[in-house]
Amino acid sequence: MSDAIKHECGIAMLRLLKPLQYYKDKYGTSFYGINKMYLMMEKQHNRGQDGAGFASIKFNEIPGTRYISRIRSNKNQPIKDIFQQINERLNAVLEENPDKENDTEWQKQNMPYLGELFLGHVRYGTFGKNSIESVHPFLRQSNWKHKNLIVAGNFNMTNSNELLQELIDIGQHPKEHTDTVTVMEKIGHFLDDEVTNLYLKFKNQGVNKKEASPLIGKELNIQRILERSSKNWDGGYAMAGLIGHGDAFVLRDPVGIRPAYFYKDDEIVVVASERPVIQTVFNVPFEDVKELEPAHALIIKRDGLVTVEKVLEPLPKRACSFERIYFSRGSDAEIYEERKNLGKLIFKNVLKSINNDMKNTVFSYIPNTAETSFYGMTEAAEDFLNQYKLQTILNGKRNISAVNLNTILSERPRIEKIAIKDVKLRTFIADDNSRDELVEHVYDVTYGVVKPTDNLVIIDDSIVRGTTLKKSIIKILDRLNPKKIVVVSSAPQIRYPDCYGIDMARLDDFIAFKAALELLKDTKQLHILKEVYLNCKNKETDSENFVKAIYAPFSAEQISDKIAEMLKSEDIKADIEVIYQSISNLHLACPKNKGDWYFTGNYPTKGGIRVVNNAFVNYYEGNKKRAY
Repeated sequence: MSDAIKHECGIAMLRLLKPLQYYKDKYGTSFYGINKMYLMMEKQHNRGQDGAGFASIKFNEIPGTRYISRIRSNKNQPIKDIFQQINERLNAVLEENPDKENDTEWQKQNMPYLGELFLGHVRYGTFGKNSIESVHPFLRQSNWKHKNLIVAGNFNMTNSNELLQELIDIGQHPKEHTDTVTVMEKIGHFLDDEVTNLYLKFKNQGVNKKEASPLIGKELNIQRILERSSKNWDGGYAMAGLIGHGDAFVLRDPVGIRPAYFYKDDEIVVVASERPVIQTVFNVPFEDVKELEPAHALIIKRDGLVTVEKVLEPLPKRACSFERIYFSRGSDAEIYEERKNLGKLIFKNVLKSINNDMKNTVFSYIPNTAETSFYGMTEAAEDFLNQYKLQTILNGKRNISAVNLNTILSERPRIEKIAIKDVKLRTFIADDNSRDELVEHVYDVTYGVVKPTDNLVIIDDSIVRGTTLKKSIIKILDRLNPKKIVVVSSAPQIRYPDCYGIDMARLDDFIAFKAALELLKDTKQLHILKEVYLNCKNKETDSENFVKAIYAPFSAEQISDKIAEMLKSEDIKADIEVIYQSISNLHLACPKNKGDWYFTGNYPTKGGIRVVNNAFVNYYEGNKKRAY
């Protein structure tokens, strides 16, 4: 994605179902769980690089000893940082006690982070905050084991103000107004309530407090706690939690916006935000890794019982399509195929743009996430050429010479690596006064492969703001002197904010929105802006997406043409054309992930509709604040 956007978070959970000595005997180390957590988090570093956190719980520790460990970092390489600190502490203990190197039970009692239950998180700060206090997992502490709660998630709530007020109304005083604190306190409130009710039940049966403790842990109903906690949540979420005595859970939102996958065998239960993470780290086949269904929770009890329980009423599934286009690692078998299909399906429009002139067209991509869709586009180009060769040969019948036949057969798509990002230069740019000139040089280009008679087709996975395209990429591609530059987006036009986990909050950030405004101006329809504003201000803001009216007068092609016009500055010599994926082709390529609200404005929850209308009010009033 040439315009980088911060986006998802990633979760990793691991429950060891055997005693630690089992893993020491089989895998040669007591630190099996810690090592696997490091790998799972590192395999998800694409999902968050602002911060990382890790927590663990030990079972069967005697009172007065630490059984919960947590470490968080917001350093430049947070995953590396936290596991380096963990290793240093573990090694220091072993160096002081070399005779305990093979004593697993002693290690568990005397070394931090060693336990049976683990939770990890990698984070992108959606709200721009990157203080250590904002890094997951969050910890809610108590002297009662059952009331200790550790929470981490991949989520955004659209109604956090209402949820905060609910907490206040029941007498709580949350320490912060953030999604994570609000959600944790909501779960914590009903956890406390459940524990208290169980305690009173056992007290009435004549059981003393000490004897009641393990009984409370055994009977604690996690499904009921989550059902009561999440009743009014509006957003996209995959929420993971650990409870001090050893229960654990992962809850997914009713629409299935945010992803969660799990695997279980007789040794482990593992959860991650991406399927190939589990496949790779634990060497298990694709079909054995299950997707957690929307509105359901994976619940792991302290005794090892694992169930999947319905917590909320499922809604029509609208899993985030950006997961498939860009966010998730492309090593997932389904995602890899889907990204290739995105490239294949858009080739028909590319062919029209270049007037079927394959001989004078160079194909490339903007590194690196668009590479897979580029493979799909070039496969479609090869298929087209193969059909062309076949028809040419058949039309020539017996009169074709060996030389001509060889010429025909040797034709192939001209595939080149044209744009190469200079990462060091990008990280150097800090001074706003010189930014524009320096940004122009963020990409290097390959000289000598593009002729003045050539079309240059460049595919990107999506075009959000168009800033890097205009200020850098198109300018440097134009130096190659092609007659035409065709910029292809494997995703449709991004027109609306996302409020379920992606950092796309303001309408005027989107080049598609800016293009629609220019078209309204060109066609003397600017009155629509005020009409939309009044609708957003005077009507129920969660009843209808009024912002759709901004785009309604124009076709997708008209908006694409206006974007191309906006991207071409006076010093650009080549013709510019922009081609976006169609919504129908997106759904054809990604049939299981039909969440497309940032493209279509069809939000799956009322909170999303409210956010987009509020975002337009902010734009119209010149207010730069976020709409959620």
